Amino acid sequence: MTQADWNYPTQIHVGPGRRVELADYCQSLKIQRPLIVTDRMLLGLPLVQEVLAALSAAGLAPGVFSEVNGNPTGSEVGAGCQAYRAGGHDGVLAIGGGSAMDVGKTIAVMAHQRCALFDLEDIGDQWQRADASVIQPIIAVPTTAGTGSEVGRAALIKETETTRKVIIFHPQMLPKIVLLDADFTVGLPPHLTAATGMDALSHLLEAYCSPVFHPMAEGIARQGMVIVRDYLIRAVANGADLDARTQMQIASMMGATAFQKGLGAMHALAHPLGAYHNAHHGLLNAILMPYVLQANRSVIEAPLASLARHLEVGSTYEDFLAWVLALRDEVGIPHRLTEAISETVDVPAIARAAILDPSAATNPIRFKAMDYERVLRAAMSGVVDSAAI
Repeated sequence: MTQADWNYPTQIHVGPGRRVELADYCQSLKIQRPLIVTDRMLLGLPLVQEVLAALSAAGLAPGVFSEVNGNPTGSEVGAGCQAYRAGGHDGVLAIGGGSAMDVGKTIAVMAHQRCALFDLEDIGDQWQRADASVIQPIIAVPTTAGTGSEVGRAALIKETETTRKVIIFHPQMLPKIVLLDADFTVGLPPHLTAATGMDALSHLLEAYCSPVFHPMAEGIARQGMVIVRDYLIRAVANGADLDARTQMQIASMMGATAFQKGLGAMHALAHPLGAYHNAHHGLLNAILMPYVLQANRSVIEAPLASLARHLEVGSTYEDFLAWVLALRDEVGIPHRLTEAISETVDVPAIARAAILDPSAATNPIRFKAMDYERVLRAAMSGVVDSAAI
Protein backbone atom coordinates (compact mmCIF):
# COMPACT_ATOMS: atom_id res chain seq x y z
CA MET A 1 0.00 0.00 0.00
CA THR A 2 1.54 3.32 -1.06
CA GLN A 3 1.34 6.44 1.05
CA ALA A 4 -1.45 8.93 0.43
CA ASP A 5 -2.54 12.34 1.70
CA TRP A 6 -6.18 13.39 1.50
CA ASN A 7 -8.24 16.36 2.63
CA TYR A 8 -11.69 14.82 2.85
CA PRO A 9 -13.47 15.03 5.23
CA THR A 10 -10.40 16.30 7.12
CA GLN A 11 -6.61 16.14 6.71
CA ILE A 12 -5.72 12.43 6.40
CA HIS A 13 -2.30 10.79 6.08
CA VAL A 14 -2.27 7.12 5.01
CA GLY A 15 0.52 4.59 5.10
CA PRO A 16 2.39 2.19 7.38
CA GLY A 17 5.27 3.78 9.29
CA ARG A 18 3.97 7.34 9.12
CA ARG A 19 3.77 7.60 12.91
CA VAL A 20 7.25 9.17 12.65
CA GLU A 21 5.43 12.29 11.40
CA LEU A 22 3.29 12.76 14.52
CA ALA A 23 5.57 15.36 16.09
CA ASP A 24 5.36 17.40 12.88
CA TYR A 25 1.56 17.12 12.92
CA CYS A 26 1.48 18.40 16.51
CA GLN A 27 3.71 21.33 15.69
CA SER A 28 1.62 22.22 12.63
CA LEU A 29 -1.33 22.66 15.00
CA LYS A 30 0.81 24.54 17.56
CA ILE A 31 0.44 21.67 20.04
CA GLN A 32 3.42 21.62 22.43
CA ARG A 33 1.93 19.62 25.32
CA PRO A 34 -0.27 16.92 23.78
CA LEU A 35 -2.36 14.67 26.00
CA ILE A 36 -2.23 11.14 24.61
CA VAL A 37 -5.60 9.50 25.23
CA THR A 38 -5.49 5.73 24.95
CA ASP A 39 -6.33 2.62 26.98
CA ARG A 40 -4.18 0.77 29.50
CA MET A 41 -3.46 -2.18 27.21
CA LEU A 42 -2.32 0.00 24.30
CA LEU A 43 -0.19 2.16 26.55
CA GLY A 44 2.11 -0.78 27.23
CA LEU A 45 2.65 -1.62 23.56
CA PRO A 46 5.97 -0.74 21.88
CA LEU A 47 4.40 1.44 19.17
CA VAL A 48 2.72 3.77 21.67
CA GLN A 49 5.90 3.97 23.73
CA GLU A 50 7.75 4.75 20.50
CA VAL A 51 5.36 7.65 19.85
CA LEU A 52 5.88 9.01 23.36
CA ALA A 53 9.66 8.86 22.96
CA ALA A 54 9.54 10.51 19.53
CA LEU A 55 7.36 13.36 20.76
CA SER A 56 9.71 13.99 23.68
CA ALA A 57 12.75 13.83 21.39
CA ALA A 58 11.15 16.52 19.22
CA GLY A 59 10.97 18.85 22.22
CA LEU A 60 7.28 18.29 23.02
CA ALA A 61 5.97 17.51 26.50
CA PRO A 62 3.39 14.72 26.14
CA GLY A 63 1.18 13.47 28.95
CA VAL A 64 -0.97 10.35 29.08
CA PHE A 65 -4.54 9.55 30.07
CA SER A 66 -5.28 5.83 29.77
CA GLU A 67 -8.35 5.31 31.97
CA VAL A 68 -10.55 4.36 29.02
CA ASN A 69 -12.83 1.32 28.92
CA GLY A 70 -14.72 -0.41 26.11
CA ASN A 71 -18.00 1.45 26.72
CA PRO A 72 -16.71 4.81 28.01
CA THR A 73 -18.68 6.79 30.56
CA GLY A 74 -19.14 10.42 31.44
CA SER A 75 -16.99 9.94 34.55
CA GLU A 76 -14.08 8.77 32.38
CA VAL A 77 -14.42 11.91 30.28
CA GLY A 78 -14.52 13.99 33.46
CA ALA A 79 -11.33 12.38 34.74
CA GLY A 80 -9.68 12.98 31.40
CA CYS A 81 -10.67 16.65 31.43
CA GLN A 82 -9.18 17.00 34.90
CA ALA A 83 -5.93 15.40 33.69
CA TYR A 84 -5.90 17.72 30.66
CA ARG A 85 -6.21 20.85 32.78
CA ALA A 86 -3.78 19.65 35.46
CA GLY A 87 -1.12 18.96 32.83
CA GLY A 88 -1.55 22.29 31.07
CA HIS A 89 -2.15 20.47 27.79
CA ASP A 90 -2.92 22.24 24.54
CA GLY A 91 -4.18 19.44 22.29
CA VAL A 92 -5.30 15.80 22.24
CA LEU A 93 -3.61 12.89 20.48
CA ALA A 94 -6.16 10.06 20.57
CA ILE A 95 -4.61 6.64 19.91
CA GLY A 96 -6.89 3.62 20.02
CA GLY A 97 -10.15 2.09 18.97
CA GLY A 98 -13.47 3.88 18.92
CA SER A 99 -13.63 4.22 22.70
CA ALA A 100 -10.26 5.95 23.06
CA MET A 101 -10.97 8.23 20.13
CA ASP A 102 -14.44 9.10 21.45
CA VAL A 103 -13.05 9.91 24.90
CA GLY A 104 -10.16 11.88 23.42
CA LYS A 105 -12.41 13.93 21.18
CA THR A 106 -14.82 14.60 24.03
CA ILE A 107 -12.00 15.71 26.36
CA ALA A 108 -10.87 18.18 23.69
CA VAL A 109 -14.37 19.64 23.53
CA MET A 110 -15.16 19.62 27.25
CA ALA A 111 -11.87 20.40 29.04
CA HIS A 112 -12.55 24.13 29.28
CA GLN A 113 -16.35 24.27 28.91
CA ARG A 114 -18.81 25.65 31.41
CA CYS A 115 -21.73 23.59 30.15
CA ALA A 116 -22.22 19.96 31.24
CA LEU A 117 -21.18 17.05 29.03
CA PHE A 118 -24.66 15.73 28.33
CA ASP A 119 -25.87 19.23 27.48
CA LEU A 120 -24.24 18.49 24.11
CA GLU A 121 -26.37 15.45 23.30
CA ASP A 122 -27.01 15.30 19.57
CA ILE A 123 -30.52 16.76 19.65
CA GLY A 124 -31.39 19.73 17.46
CA ASP A 125 -28.87 22.54 17.86
CA GLN A 126 -27.82 21.69 21.43
CA TRP A 127 -24.18 21.66 20.26
CA GLN A 128 -24.38 25.45 20.23
CA ARG A 129 -24.38 25.39 24.03
CA ALA A 130 -20.62 24.81 23.84
CA ASP A 131 -18.11 27.65 23.68
CA ALA A 132 -16.38 26.83 20.39
CA SER A 133 -13.46 29.16 21.16
CA VAL A 134 -12.11 26.85 23.90
CA ILE A 135 -12.30 23.56 21.99
CA GLN A 136 -8.85 22.02 21.71
CA PRO A 137 -7.21 20.60 18.53
CA ILE A 138 -7.40 16.82 17.99
CA ILE A 139 -5.18 14.35 16.17
CA ALA A 140 -6.61 10.83 15.79
CA VAL A 141 -4.70 7.59 15.26
CA PRO A 142 -7.03 4.55 15.00
CA THR A 143 -5.69 1.17 16.11
CA THR A 144 -8.73 -0.74 14.82
CA ALA A 145 -10.68 -0.60 11.57
CA GLY A 146 -14.36 -0.33 12.35
CA THR A 147 -15.82 2.69 14.12
CA GLY A 148 -14.43 5.42 11.86
CA SER A 149 -14.51 7.74 14.88
CA GLU A 150 -11.38 9.43 13.53
CA VAL A 151 -13.49 11.21 10.90
CA GLY A 152 -16.58 11.71 13.05
CA ARG A 153 -18.01 14.83 14.65
CA ALA A 154 -19.64 12.84 17.43
CA ALA A 155 -18.75 10.53 20.30
CA LEU A 156 -20.72 7.77 22.03
CA ILE A 157 -20.56 8.18 25.81
CA LYS A 158 -22.49 6.16 28.39
CA GLU A 159 -24.58 8.07 30.92
CA THR A 160 -24.20 5.81 33.94
CA GLU A 161 -27.25 7.06 35.82
CA THR A 162 -29.66 6.11 33.03
CA THR A 163 -27.65 3.22 31.51
CA ARG A 164 -27.94 5.02 28.18
CA LYS A 165 -25.43 5.58 25.40
CA VAL A 166 -25.59 9.22 24.41
CA ILE A 167 -24.30 10.73 21.18
CA ILE A 168 -22.31 13.87 21.99
CA PHE A 169 -21.96 16.16 18.98
CA HIS A 170 -20.07 19.25 17.97
CA PRO A 171 -18.77 20.16 14.48
CA GLN A 172 -15.32 20.92 15.93
CA MET A 173 -15.09 17.42 17.37
CA LEU A 174 -13.83 16.35 13.95
CA PRO A 175 -10.08 15.77 14.34
CA LYS A 176 -7.86 18.25 12.55
CA ILE A 177 -5.46 15.49 11.44
CA VAL A 178 -5.96 11.72 11.03
CA LEU A 179 -3.13 9.21 10.73
CA LEU A 180 -3.95 5.80 9.23
CA ASP A 181 -0.82 3.80 10.04
CA ALA A 182 -1.70 0.11 9.68
CA ASP A 183 1.24 -0.89 11.89
CA PHE A 184 -0.96 0.08 14.85
CA THR A 185 -3.55 -2.56 13.86
CA VAL A 186 -1.22 -5.53 13.36
CA GLY A 187 -1.58 -6.79 16.95
CA LEU A 188 -5.38 -6.82 16.85
CA PRO A 189 -6.51 -10.45 17.30
CA PRO A 190 -8.65 -12.13 14.60
CA HIS A 191 -11.94 -11.99 16.53
CA LEU A 192 -11.61 -8.23 17.07
CA THR A 193 -10.46 -7.69 13.50
CA ALA A 194 -13.63 -9.48 12.42
CA ALA A 195 -15.95 -7.61 14.81
CA THR A 196 -14.55 -4.18 13.97
CA GLY A 197 -14.50 -4.95 10.25
CA MET A 198 -18.15 -5.99 10.38
CA ASP A 199 -18.86 -2.77 12.27
CA ALA A 200 -17.45 -0.87 9.30
CA LEU A 201 -19.71 -2.91 7.03
CA SER A 202 -22.71 -2.09 9.23
CA HIS A 203 -22.01 1.64 8.87
CA LEU A 204 -21.65 1.37 5.11
CA LEU A 205 -24.70 -0.85 4.71
CA GLU A 206 -27.05 1.09 6.96
CA ALA A 207 -25.97 4.36 5.32
CA TYR A 208 -26.65 2.85 1.91
CA CYS A 209 -30.12 1.66 3.00
CA SER A 210 -31.08 4.92 4.73
CA PRO A 211 -33.97 6.70 2.95
CA VAL A 212 -32.21 10.07 3.26
CA PHE A 213 -31.22 11.58 -0.10
CA HIS A 214 -27.44 11.96 -0.14
CA PRO A 215 -25.88 10.63 -3.39
CA MET A 216 -22.31 11.38 -2.30
CA ALA A 217 -22.66 9.35 0.90
CA GLU A 218 -24.37 6.57 -1.07
CA GLY A 219 -21.46 6.40 -3.49
CA ILE A 220 -18.93 6.24 -0.66
CA ALA A 221 -20.96 3.48 0.99
CA ARG A 222 -21.07 1.37 -2.17
CA GLN A 223 -17.33 1.58 -2.77
CA GLY A 224 -16.55 1.03 0.90
CA MET A 225 -18.40 -2.28 0.77
CA VAL A 226 -16.28 -3.34 -2.22
CA ILE A 227 -13.21 -2.82 -0.03
CA VAL A 228 -14.73 -4.87 2.79
CA ARG A 229 -15.54 -7.64 0.31
CA ASP A 230 -11.97 -7.72 -0.94
CA TYR A 231 -9.98 -7.26 2.28
CA LEU A 232 -11.81 -8.22 5.49
CA ILE A 233 -11.25 -11.97 5.16
CA ARG A 234 -7.60 -11.32 4.32
CA ALA A 235 -7.12 -9.09 7.37
CA VAL A 236 -8.70 -11.68 9.67
CA ALA A 237 -6.71 -14.57 8.17
CA ASN A 238 -3.36 -12.76 8.28
CA GLY A 239 -3.07 -9.93 10.78
CA ALA A 240 0.34 -8.98 9.39
CA ASP A 241 -1.07 -8.25 5.92
CA LEU A 242 -0.44 -4.50 5.90
CA ASP A 243 -2.21 -3.96 2.60
CA ALA A 244 -5.40 -5.59 3.89
CA ARG A 245 -5.08 -3.75 7.21
CA THR A 246 -4.67 -0.39 5.45
CA GLN A 247 -7.60 -1.04 3.13
CA MET A 248 -9.84 -1.94 6.09
CA GLN A 249 -8.81 1.30 7.82
CA ILE A 250 -9.91 3.13 4.69
CA ALA A 251 -13.23 1.23 4.58
CA SER A 252 -13.82 2.08 8.22
CA MET A 253 -13.21 5.76 7.56
CA MET A 254 -15.52 5.62 4.54
CA GLY A 255 -18.27 4.10 6.69
CA ALA A 256 -18.17 6.94 9.18
CA THR A 257 -18.15 9.46 6.32
CA ALA A 258 -21.10 7.76 4.63
CA PHE A 259 -23.31 7.59 7.69
CA GLN A 260 -24.00 11.29 7.42
CA LYS A 261 -26.84 9.72 5.43
CA GLY A 262 -28.03 7.98 8.59
CA LEU A 263 -27.90 4.58 10.25
CA GLY A 264 -30.74 2.27 11.25
CA ALA A 265 -32.09 -0.50 13.43
CA MET A 266 -28.78 -2.35 13.81
CA HIS A 267 -27.35 0.62 15.68
CA ALA A 268 -30.63 1.50 17.38
CA LEU A 269 -30.52 -1.95 19.00
CA ALA A 270 -26.74 -2.23 19.45
CA HIS A 271 -26.53 1.00 21.44
CA PRO A 272 -28.87 -0.04 24.30
CA LEU A 273 -27.65 -3.65 24.19
CA GLY A 274 -24.08 -2.43 24.63
CA ALA A 275 -25.08 -0.03 27.41
CA TYR A 276 -27.04 -2.66 29.36
CA HIS A 277 -24.74 -5.63 28.81
CA ASN A 278 -21.29 -4.06 28.17
CA ALA A 279 -20.98 -6.06 24.94
CA HIS A 280 -18.73 -5.14 22.01
CA HIS A 281 -20.53 -2.69 19.74
CA GLY A 282 -19.15 -4.02 16.46
CA LEU A 283 -19.93 -7.61 17.38
CA LEU A 284 -23.52 -6.67 18.21
CA ASN A 285 -23.97 -4.97 14.83
CA ALA A 286 -22.45 -8.00 13.08
CA ILE A 287 -24.83 -10.41 14.77
CA LEU A 288 -27.91 -8.24 14.28
CA MET A 289 -27.17 -7.50 10.61
CA PRO A 290 -29.13 -10.26 8.77
CA TYR A 291 -32.10 -10.05 11.11
CA VAL A 292 -32.43 -6.29 10.55
CA LEU A 293 -32.06 -6.76 6.80
CA GLN A 294 -34.90 -9.27 6.82
CA ALA A 295 -37.10 -6.98 8.88
CA ASN A 296 -36.49 -4.17 6.35
CA ARG A 297 -36.74 -6.41 3.29
CA SER A 298 -40.00 -5.02 1.93
CA VAL A 299 -38.37 -1.65 1.18
CA ILE A 300 -34.70 -2.53 0.60
CA GLU A 301 -35.07 -5.51 -1.72
CA ALA A 302 -34.41 -3.55 -4.93
CA PRO A 303 -31.48 -1.47 -3.56
CA LEU A 304 -29.80 -4.58 -2.21
CA ALA A 305 -30.26 -6.42 -5.49
CA SER A 306 -28.45 -3.49 -7.14
CA LEU A 307 -25.77 -3.68 -4.46
CA ALA A 308 -25.35 -7.43 -5.03
CA ARG A 309 -24.62 -6.72 -8.68
CA HIS A 310 -22.19 -3.94 -7.77
CA LEU A 311 -20.33 -6.25 -5.38
CA GLU A 312 -20.48 -9.07 -7.95
CA VAL A 313 -21.98 -11.48 -5.41
CA GLY A 314 -25.15 -12.13 -7.42
CA SER A 315 -28.12 -10.20 -8.72
CA THR A 316 -30.87 -10.46 -6.09
CA TYR A 317 -31.63 -9.54 -2.49
CA GLU A 318 -31.30 -13.22 -1.60
CA ASP A 319 -27.80 -13.25 -3.10
CA PHE A 320 -26.76 -10.27 -1.01
CA LEU A 321 -28.14 -11.81 2.19
CA ALA A 322 -26.34 -15.07 1.40
CA TRP A 323 -23.08 -13.11 0.99
CA VAL A 324 -23.55 -11.43 4.39
CA LEU A 325 -24.22 -14.77 6.07
CA ALA A 326 -21.23 -16.40 4.38
CA LEU A 327 -18.94 -13.49 5.29
CA ARG A 328 -20.01 -13.70 8.93
CA ASP A 329 -19.31 -17.43 8.97
CA GLU A 330 -15.93 -16.99 7.29
CA VAL A 331 -14.68 -14.45 9.85
CA GLY A 332 -16.18 -16.23 12.87
CA ILE A 333 -19.12 -14.02 13.85
CA PRO A 334 -21.62 -15.83 16.11
CA HIS A 335 -25.01 -16.45 14.56
CA ARG A 336 -27.09 -15.87 17.70
CA LEU A 337 -27.18 -12.89 20.05
CA THR A 338 -27.10 -15.29 23.01
CA GLU A 339 -23.54 -16.24 22.02
CA ALA A 340 -22.40 -12.66 22.74
CA ILE A 341 -24.63 -11.85 25.71
CA SER A 342 -24.86 -14.41 28.47
CA GLU A 343 -27.30 -12.50 30.69
CA THR A 344 -31.04 -12.43 30.20
CA VAL A 345 -32.00 -9.70 27.74
CA ASP A 346 -34.96 -7.56 28.76
CA VAL A 347 -36.45 -7.53 25.26
CA PRO A 348 -39.23 -4.96 25.88
CA ALA A 349 -36.80 -2.56 27.62
CA ILE A 350 -34.26 -2.78 24.79
CA ALA A 351 -37.02 -2.29 22.22
CA ARG A 352 -38.27 0.83 24.01
CA ALA A 353 -34.74 2.22 24.14
CA ALA A 354 -34.22 1.45 20.43
CA ILE A 355 -37.22 3.55 19.45
CA LEU A 356 -35.65 6.56 21.18
CA ASP A 357 -32.18 6.04 19.72
CA PRO A 358 -31.26 8.65 17.06
CA SER A 359 -30.31 5.89 14.61
CA ALA A 360 -33.93 4.70 14.55
CA ALA A 361 -35.01 7.82 12.68
CA THR A 362 -33.26 6.76 9.44
CA ASN A 363 -34.08 3.07 9.43
CA PRO A 364 -35.78 2.28 6.07
CA ILE A 365 -38.98 1.45 7.99
CA ARG A 366 -39.98 3.37 11.12
CA PHE A 367 -40.14 0.40 13.49
CA LYS A 368 -42.44 0.23 16.46
CA ALA A 369 -41.53 -1.45 19.75
CA MET A 370 -43.07 -4.74 18.63
CA ASP A 371 -40.90 -4.68 15.46
CA TYR A 372 -37.73 -4.29 17.51
CA GLU A 373 -38.90 -7.06 19.81
CA ARG A 374 -39.36 -9.39 16.82
CA VAL A 375 -35.86 -8.60 15.52
CA LEU A 376 -34.33 -9.24 18.94
CA ARG A 377 -36.13 -12.53 19.41
CA ALA A 378 -35.12 -13.67 15.93
CA ALA A 379 -31.48 -12.74 16.66
CA MET A 380 -31.59 -14.69 19.91
CA SER A 381 -33.13 -17.75 18.28
CA GLY A 382 -31.04 -17.60 15.11
CA VAL A 383 -34.00 -17.69 12.72
CA VAL A 384 -33.14 -15.63 9.63
CA ASP A 385 -36.56 -15.76 8.01
CA SER A 386 -38.39 -12.60 6.99
CA ALA A 387 -41.72 -14.30 7.61
CA ALA A 388 -40.75 -14.73 11.27
CA ILE A 389 -39.50 -11.17 11.80
